[in-house]
Amino acid sequence: MKINHFLGMGAAVLALVACTTNPMTGRKSLQIGSLNSQITTSAVQQYQQTLKESKVVTGTQATLVKKVGNKIKTAAEKYYASIGRSADLSGYQWEFNLLQDNQINAWCMPGGKVAVYTGILPITKDETGLAVVMGHEVSHALAGHGNERISQAMVAQGFGSALGGAITNAQLSKIFEAAYPIGSQVALLKYGRTQESEADEMGLNLMAIAGYDPRQAIPFWQRMEASSSGARQPEFLSTHPSPGTRVADIQKDLPKALEYYRAAGGKG
Repeated sequence: MKINHFLGMGAAVLALVACTTNPMTGRKSLQIGSLNSQITTSAVQQYQQTLKESKVVTGTQATLVKKVGNKIKTAAEKYYASIGRSADLSGYQWEFNLLQDNQINAWCMPGGKVAVYTGILPITKDETGLAVVMGHEVSHALAGHGNERISQAMVAQGFGSALGGAITNAQLSKIFEAAYPIGSQVALLKYGRTQESEADEMGLNLMAIAGYDPRQAIPFWQRMEASSSGARQPEFLSTHPSPGTRVADIQKDLPKALEYYRAAGGKG
């Protein structure tokens, strides 16, 4: 009880001074802003290590990954500029790579470092399907979900009351590596369902702003679900909302996304 009381007080204090509002969804979350630069530095180091330990694919498919990634990036920049918050993206160092791996997976680390695995390409099927995936993953970074999870971990480990000011690089590195154990054996940070749903909503809007039909998100997620064939779900889906909930949420968010899509020149 004493531990729970302590953690509860730490969370309450942090919530008062470190509450961040997502400009696209309006959701408020616990994020310690002073950690962003440290988190980005750790992310870059982890990403570079992953590239060293992986086979980076070149050629037509890799070119498509970079094309879609840059269109999603440009869409994010356009949106943030439209609301006067371009500065929010100043620390991003975008990079998009295709990695040879049979895992059905993709991810974006804090600061804009993206990896797509060849194992997911048969499910994305085409450029628009790839935009669903990359829009979703980029949204995790834009929403600061990594900071949110690490801030939560800090509270759980007793660092919360320091508000990030007293935590050392070594301590943060330990927390970061526990949250992002990325390497040759990839096991991604486990986002919560609220964060996954938020990434769905943001990703839908970003792909639409980039000129991709957001309605294609539904058949993509249906293909993802079918890929499990009744067996254990791919890591990509392990903490995501149930298929029915996801489709219902996407349908609810589609009208707004379609406005962006039509403004970008899309039809239908």
